[in-house]
Amino acid sequence: MTERQDSILELLAGRPRVDVSVLAEVLGVSQVTIRKDLDQLEELGFIRREHGYALFGHTEDVGRRMAVNYEIKRRIARAAAEMVEEGETVMIESGSCCAFLAEELSNNKPGVQIITNSAFIANHVRHAPYAQLILLGGEYQNISQVMVGSMTSKWTEIFLADKFFLGTDGFNSKFGFTGTDHLRTQTARDMAAQAGEIIILTDSDKFQRQGVEGLVRTEQVSTVVTDDRIPAAAEDFLREKAVKLLKVSSSKKSSPVFEVSGTREPLNASLVPAAVT
Repeated sequence: MTERQDSILELLAGRPRVDVSVLAEVLGVSQVTIRKDLDQLEELGFIRREHGYALFGHTEDVGRRMAVNYEIKRRIARAAAEMVEEGETVMIESGSCCAFLAEELSNNKPGVQIITNSAFIANHVRHAPYAQLILLGGEYQNISQVMVGSMTSKWTEIFLADKFFLGTDGFNSKFGFTGTDHLRTQTARDMAAQAGEIIILTDSDKFQRQGVEGLVRTEQVSTVVTDDRIPAAAEDFLREKAVKLLKVSSSKKSSPVFEVSGTREPLNASLVPAAVT
């Protein structure tokens, strides 16, 4: 995605919709150029176009969430992809950082099998050269494009994975990571039970929020991949709990390197053999 397209997403983030002519004026290019940019952003699923306007979709729409803090989330996904070895089986839940991770793996990591409950992810990586996906069945949520419910739980039981990557809607030091949708949260817990290692992918904004339901406890998590704007109190808490913390840079001008702190062996390491195929 170009720097100008990134600027378009930033302009949209603060308002419900923006006129194409306004975007062209603010960014100093022609309306024809802006329309081409919007066509590409719409194809990627980040925005919608409507009668001369560009706008985001519903707040639960994965494409919209991928567009917010776009570069940070891409860096988080790249850092997480480095944790996956060729031949591994990984579960990936339906978050925006998770969608970027699935893209990274499907484009750059041959031999990695992805198990997901996200129809959005399955569609998003369908043309990638190394995409190997198992899409869990279940009740389909139209806006978030995920499978949830008892059928999804039953399908999850037959699989084992080396790692489970998931996002979070919030954080609470008394419990850990939290969610806002009951069915998606339950499905994530069911998937977590089948993984050897649980890894949280989230931008630091989520540490300022709290969901309504427990997702996974801090003690279950081996690693958190986030950005360097994580609040100091949350970072100290994770260190105290021996959670490995990877922090990517939040600055557009700096290199996307990341810092590492804390360590813990995977809590459920004995669940999965050395190689799951």
